[in-house]
Amino acid sequence: MKCTCYKFVGLSYTCVTFVGITGCGTMGRAAFVLGVVVLMRFSAEALDNGLALTPTMGWLHWERFMCNTDCDADPDNCISERLFMQMADVMVKEGWKEAGYEYVCIDDCWPSKQRDAQGRLQADPKRFPSGIKKLADYVHSKGLKLGIYADLGYQTCGGYPGSLGYHEIDAQTFADWDVDLLKYDGCYLDWTLVGEGYKNMSKALNKTGKSILYSCEWPLYVWPYAKPDYAAIRETCNHWRNYDDVYDSWSSIKSILDWSANHQDDIVPSAGPGGWNDPDMLVIGNFGLSHAQQESQMALWAIMAAPLIMSNDLRDICPRSKALLQNKHIIAISQDPLGKQGYQTFKKNDFAVWERSLSGDRHAIAVMNTQEIGGPRKFLLGVAPGWKLCNPKCNVTLILPKYQELGVVPVQTDLMLPVNPSGTTLLTFTSLNSLNDKRRWRVTL
Repeated sequence: MKCTCYKFVGLSYTCVTFVGITGCGTMGRAAFVLGVVVLMRFSAEALDNGLALTPTMGWLHWERFMCNTDCDADPDNCISERLFMQMADVMVKEGWKEAGYEYVCIDDCWPSKQRDAQGRLQADPKRFPSGIKKLADYVHSKGLKLGIYADLGYQTCGGYPGSLGYHEIDAQTFADWDVDLLKYDGCYLDWTLVGEGYKNMSKALNKTGKSILYSCEWPLYVWPYAKPDYAAIRETCNHWRNYDDVYDSWSSIKSILDWSANHQDDIVPSAGPGGWNDPDMLVIGNFGLSHAQQESQMALWAIMAAPLIMSNDLRDICPRSKALLQNKHIIAISQDPLGKQGYQTFKKNDFAVWERSLSGDRHAIAVMNTQEIGGPRKFLLGVAPGWKLCNPKCNVTLILPKYQELGVVPVQTDLMLPVNPSGTTLLTFTSLNSLNDKRRWRVTL
């Protein structure tokens, strides 16, 4: 194997190792190599807790239910043990668990405003009368896992007790409660102390001996001042937020995608089994996105190997959104064991192409139509930079907007993909290198 230097689109010169390929070249904005790649620029080990070997899947209350604590006025939607028990029930009954969603996660606003006499966090007694341990037992009885929220500052973003000075006590408390995931926020602490705070909690969690997946927001709080240390972040956390909170709007999704593309040189090399970039929650099934836009979020979160953490009301979700979130072909891309994050490879003429290497000599291409006017537009598949790997031909499967086996397609193809405004067409292909394969292909879209 030979270390070969390429310039990925939007990325700096990076040494990669290809099996059976020699030579050195430079890639421009319309060229891209997807294959059996080892990114040599990034050498840090993942957090050694054996968790998040594929991107985390589950449900989190924040975007949909926020800090609603008024259970008298809104008992069905307030942050209470009842809400999380109902979500656990639905996740089992309605196929979410079977699809791969396993974490039921509490975000901010769950605790009492005061710690107990021993300095431990305690759940609000009115809204969580049974306590977090009993809630964890209930969630576990369903074959699911429970996540919880804390903050490394002196208080949480919502004004509840923070973990500053209490990280060891809080880590042990979460372990005693049999919690499976900790989302650790970074409000109310000077940014220069954020890295130390995240490392301290990571060590404290490992010290408990309990396997607790560690979700950080370390780079989110550092980026406004300096470039984060992604080697240290990967050694400390299982996934990490980089950018602003997601909102239930297309403008929010676009801003996250734009930021991710503009910073992919910095963030992509850090991702892999055990540690992932987190662009925030899936808001599919809420109010702000058209179905085409929901397809874009689902497809591109899968391409980016992002955690698939939903924030919606699973008790009342439209069938099309449910089918999209449970789409086994998209989830298979997300959970691909090769663990390579995809990234943007082409942006021109109001199209954006994102690509990802998959296991088994497979590749995924997502083509987004960034226009928000008119009707579907056609994109020539051969323009996608990664399609050049399809030499001499590939077996192609269309996943979005509808599943279709397209059959064998040659590298020199005139296949046009229709893409809806603000929507995404998603496909996978497998290279066929046998020159003796005489199968014919016919595609109608």
